[in-house]
Amino acid sequence: MALAIYRKYRPKKLSDVLGQETITEILRNAARSERLAHAYLFYGPRGSGKTTTARIIAKIANCEKRQNDPKFRETGEPCSECRPCKEIDEGRALDVVEIDAASNRGIDEIRDLKEGIRFSPTSYRYKVFIVDEAHQLTGPAFNALLKTLEEPPAHAIFILATTEFEKMPATITSRTQRFHFKRLPLIEIVKKLKDIARAEKIEAQEDALELIAAAAEGSFRDAESLLDQIASLEDKIDLEGVERILGRVGFLRTAELAELLIKKDLQAALDYLSKINEGGHNVVQFNKDLIHYLRRVLALHFAPNLESGFKRELTDEELKTIKKHSQMIQPEATIALLKSLIRAYTEMRYSPFAIVPLEVAIIENLK
Repeated sequence: MALAIYRKYRPKKLSDVLGQETITEILRNAARSERLAHAYLFYGPRGSGKTTTARIIAKIANCEKRQNDPKFRETGEPCSECRPCKEIDEGRALDVVEIDAASNRGIDEIRDLKEGIRFSPTSYRYKVFIVDEAHQLTGPAFNALLKTLEEPPAHAIFILATTEFEKMPATITSRTQRFHFKRLPLIEIVKKLKDIARAEKIEAQEDALELIAAAAEGSFRDAESLLDQIASLEDKIDLEGVERILGRVGFLRTAELAELLIKKDLQAALDYLSKINEGGHNVVQFNKDLIHYLRRVLALHFAPNLESGFKRELTDEELKTIKKHSQMIQPEATIALLKSLIRAYTEMRYSPFAIVPLEVAIIENLK
């Protein structure tokens, strides 16, 4: 069975982790000075590299080359070649225990974990416990974990990962070093997808990769999975094919409708929306994309300095289009339109006639 792209191209060292430069630099410095903490909490959106970084820390803590070569230790990275590094990469390291808190969330599982912590590693320097989706642990389970986190054995490292930091008890977070993983910029995801497509000899158009990256919503793992899925269905990945498979339209179509709305061309706007719907595209998602588009247009109209921030999310050509539209809008009319589109989006999600609330919102604002 072929290895999934997201597993095949999973980062093996800190410098490979995408879009989290501040975090990886701090961890590298800690590794150089042999000051890895006993407990970490990684939080942020899905697919941003939390579990991958946890595995890299497990490799750093147990890398034999780092232990025997002081010069290599100064890199702050694992070698990915020694026995512990390879075993951790392959997911067969007995001293690296990964727990899915979504399905192992009770006090009994945490008690078993506490029992396991007491024993020394079988063949490594450190035992590393990675608890994924940690926010799903029950209250009693968190309480059982408290003492262990506060006074862990010298041979143990805890790494908690969660997408919902606000659900973590303060008593737990205060006992860990906390790192916030950011949502990945679209530009960086597209760049990495190009590298993967080149390595896998996948013929892919750039605008198609941009739509895949946008659909992933900041999750690089989701982007890799989508690329893998579409590559298995299409000999050549183009924008039309991606739109058909995802049921989502690209930036250009969203911008075209936005321009019709800004120009208050009601007939053309309704005709354009009808074609999108007849094409089998997801009009709920299309409205969501339209809201985000007009939000950027409005924000750039009042705060041109936001352009530097948008460069992380948009290509140069896309930013040029948004800047053009930001100079065309009537702010009061655009604000009213945005409010109507947001209200329509709420109604569309639960309506058997998804297109109707969007058409009504457009008619109300353009008539």
